[in-house]
Amino acid sequence: MPTPSFMDLTHHLSAETLARKGNPLKDIIRITLNNPHLISLANGDPHHSLYPIRRIDYEVASAASEDPVGEWRRLGDAAPTQVLSTSQDEHTQRLLNDALQYGHGAGLEDALRTVSAINGAYHTAPNHVVTMTLGNADAITKCLRMLGGAGDAFLADEFTFAPMPIAAEAHGVTWVPVRLDAGGLVPEELERILASWDPARGRRPHVLYTVPCGQNPMGSTLSLERRKRIYAIAQRYDIIIIEDDPYYFLQYSDPPQSAMTQIEKTLATSFLSMDVDGRVIRIDSFSKIMAPGMRLGWITSSPAFHAHLVKLIDLSTQNPHGFGQVLVTQLLASPSDGSGGCVGGSGGGGWGLAGFDRWVRSLCADYQRRRDLLVRLLEREVVSTGWASADVPEAGMFVWVRIAVERHPRFVRMTDEEAAGATGGDGERAVRTNTRALMAELFDACVRGGVVVCPASAFVLTTDTQHADLPTPIEDRSNYIRTTFAGSEEAMEAGVPILGRVLREFFASAPPRTP
Repeated sequence: MPTPSFMDLTHHLSAETLARKGNPLKDIIRITLNNPHLISLANGDPHHSLYPIRRIDYEVASAASEDPVGEWRRLGDAAPTQVLSTSQDEHTQRLLNDALQYGHGAGLEDALRTVSAINGAYHTAPNHVVTMTLGNADAITKCLRMLGGAGDAFLADEFTFAPMPIAAEAHGVTWVPVRLDAGGLVPEELERILASWDPARGRRPHVLYTVPCGQNPMGSTLSLERRKRIYAIAQRYDIIIIEDDPYYFLQYSDPPQSAMTQIEKTLATSFLSMDVDGRVIRIDSFSKIMAPGMRLGWITSSPAFHAHLVKLIDLSTQNPHGFGQVLVTQLLASPSDGSGGCVGGSGGGGWGLAGFDRWVRSLCADYQRRRDLLVRLLEREVVSTGWASADVPEAGMFVWVRIAVERHPRFVRMTDEEAAGATGGDGERAVRTNTRALMAELFDACVRGGVVVCPASAFVLTTDTQHADLPTPIEDRSNYIRTTFAGSEEAMEAGVPILGRVLREFFASAPPRTP
């Protein structure tokens, strides 16, 4: 069958991207890699025999049991492990030599095949291609740079992981916030913004950046029905969706997930799996499922966007570090495949996809246990005060806690007339409350009390005033704090009671208002 072709979406590329030339030396490297029979007198990297590294051994957890993460935590130093070695055979030695060379922007071929196999196991995207990255932050900033420049307005969740939008602002991109509720991004709000866009404000937004699973900071997860509606809106208004999904494998269920005899697509259907146009750029990372210091992830996109990403990488960061690519390649090699380089275990190879699936499901179950502990502590120590409430997240690492700031003795709300006077007549969009000031006081009180939480103000999407067209100002709705269950149980057990005590004191203290 012929391969379906995607739409031509190159009109979404930034002026910088369209002007960028390819790296001619990297093009020569690609010729050499694709034609191993050629004798190369063109390369400028040292010969592998001169590298002062002969062998790298990675001792990793065994994923043979049904609960490898639980086993890893309970048994400590006695937990079963396996060693992946780069000196096992000719294949692994070649892998190490390749990893120590300059390479090219897309990444090592072995690593690309590995993450493509992960995509194939959990998504339906046979015509998309992958590009290795230095983790999510690197991937997001490169995608935003590829698509945006001065004069562009992009869409994003009204509360979001702030460093990523800030990175795009340096390139002249402004942001348009989309309203969220407990279910995540609201499709009706997205369509309202696009349908009512005034051309006098500039080009209509053509990129949506969103975190669909375990949204950071709210913890919400988009339902399948919402995802379908958002994708349909993207088709109708010609939007590129940047699907940033670091918490994809941390989706919770009741009862918790358990190991399966074969990999099943039981997780949420991704925007990538819906993509028939080539308008979804998906971003994945090993940071939340292995270790953030690996700084390794991948972008999945149409071949057209992939080519431009490779150009950018070849002229900037170069391909990701080789050691991490070697690790994931060997770790996900099939246990029956001797090329994986397993030493000290039963046979060659690494976890394989089945072992990877056992690991991430076991990891998810462990995080769900931590989530449930934090929720119980919050119910007992914080919600019981009557000054707060908390939603139970379906994914991710965070519980979003609403503070009933409107019940604080010093809470102030302006009347319509006062708001109009404060803004020269535009009272509808005026900040009407002192929510932000009170929440800043609460944050300071928490720090003095001995606990740190993340205030909602740290996640507010910064936006140009002409794009601040949310139904109500976000400053008046920033009465939330983000708490995490990614840390230790001891930290939760010690910190949550402090939060409860500080909350009681905060609402009890009401110094007289300044006249």
